[in-house]
Amino acid sequence: MMSMPEKKQPKPAQAEEGQTTAEQVEAMAKRRGFFWPAAQIYNPIAGFWNYGPLGTAMKAKFVELWRKTWVKEEGAHELDTADMLPEIVWVASGHSQGFNDKQTICTGKDKHRWRADHLIEESGKVKEKLEGKTTDELAALIKEHNIRCPKDGSKLGDVFVFNLMFSIPVGALGENKAYLKPETTQSSVIDFPFVYRSQRGKLPLKIAQIGKSFRNEISPRQVLIRMREFWMAELQVFFNPKSTDWPDYNSVKDFQLRILPVDGRSKGEALTVPVSDALKKGWIPNQLIAFYLAKVQRFYESLGFPREHLRFKELTPEERAHYSKAHWDFEVKTDFGWVEAVNNAWRGDYDLSRHQQYSKQKLDVFEDNEHILPNLYEPSFGIDRTLFMLMLTTWHNDGKRTWLSLPPILAPYHVAVFPLVKKDGLDVKAEELAKTLRKRFDVIFDPSDSIGRRYARVDEVGVPFAVTFDYDSLKDGAVTVRNRDTTEQVRVKIAQLESWLAERLK
Repeated sequence: MMSMPEKKQPKPAQAEEGQTTAEQVEAMAKRRGFFWPAAQIYNPIAGFWNYGPLGTAMKAKFVELWRKTWVKEEGAHELDTADMLPEIVWVASGHSQGFNDKQTICTGKDKHRWRADHLIEESGKVKEKLEGKTTDELAALIKEHNIRCPKDGSKLGDVFVFNLMFSIPVGALGENKAYLKPETTQSSVIDFPFVYRSQRGKLPLKIAQIGKSFRNEISPRQVLIRMREFWMAELQVFFNPKSTDWPDYNSVKDFQLRILPVDGRSKGEALTVPVSDALKKGWIPNQLIAFYLAKVQRFYESLGFPREHLRFKELTPEERAHYSKAHWDFEVKTDFGWVEAVNNAWRGDYDLSRHQQYSKQKLDVFEDNEHILPNLYEPSFGIDRTLFMLMLTTWHNDGKRTWLSLPPILAPYHVAVFPLVKKDGLDVKAEELAKTLRKRFDVIFDPSDSIGRRYARVDEVGVPFAVTFDYDSLKDGAVTVRNRDTTEQVRVKIAQLESWLAERLK
């Protein structure tokens, strides 16, 4: 007897009429265990999310891939640093004075708070991006376009500056003032001399960190896009500003970069040009930065993002952070518009010079018969938003079924194993097969429900392959393997199954 065909199409996840892709993915993620609001049995505070079992697995795989690409390949020194640092660090870094957003409060009884630039942009009445605008300019736009509170329609109050850092009193009497770190960069900067000395370093020196950052966002929203506690992965490249020719530049000079330079903003369309052309035109200042911009884009393309949905947006001096000498937001096109995924900043010697000034410690190095205060270039990756945007990009609904076409390297499970039915020993044999495959792959075993429903469940969470042990398997020693993306099914000998899967899961 041959393996039984599906009698009906897998039930698709039901979406409310008019639901956006983001709303569908958020609903699925909460239901299936990718992520959900923290403390959700109470009244959750916006901007805090927990990863469930599937999200934790996916995030761990992203971190492993990031570490392989940005730590091991780069020969970087990885640190694991404290989440809380004393106030003086943030005074020296400029965050106490410059790490601000513009806030407005509605005049209604509930006093809803909003980030002014985002509120104006989302009203649809102003087409330009408003990052970098002053409080007076934002207040004038609110008045000119009669923009009101989206919650209750009340008028909005004055626009004022709001610092995003979380202040924490430390000590029995709270005598020490500290802040939760809004970025991991400062830990790398103040630990730079210790890494340089302990690892017998030489410029360019690379330090990497994967960890949490904390920002007291005025109006967290868009699920994992804008959070108050979030994961970041950062590479800090400390280099001699006189030596920016990069040994690996030739490996990327012909790579087609998606870039939106400042002088092309009026057209709004990113250009696709060879890295060498972007360098010649002055859109990128040197080979070092050109190499890393290309590597960032390549990394995101390898995750499954289409090239046309990616771009580097060059920021104007008014839009840049206080520490930035030059800056490119690497953005992904989503349901929410273009969203920053990686902050690419040439920070000059700002960070080291400020900490040298405030700490009274020498932070320069002596190389080639000269004292050098290194410059810093940094690509800073938002892990949570990258994972969510990848889910949005790979979510499909053809009216018959829904599935996540995640790259196998990031799928929560590599393979699902099913018995055709839960009787006649098929379930026992299938579970034995699952245990064997677990030695090499991440496996989910699901013996219950119709085979069509089980296919639907694993498609929805992005499992690349489903293996069914049926009655014929008892006779011919083969199983049916179904492809998530094509739904095609093939018979594979159990003895060859491991190598068959390994080849296709590369």
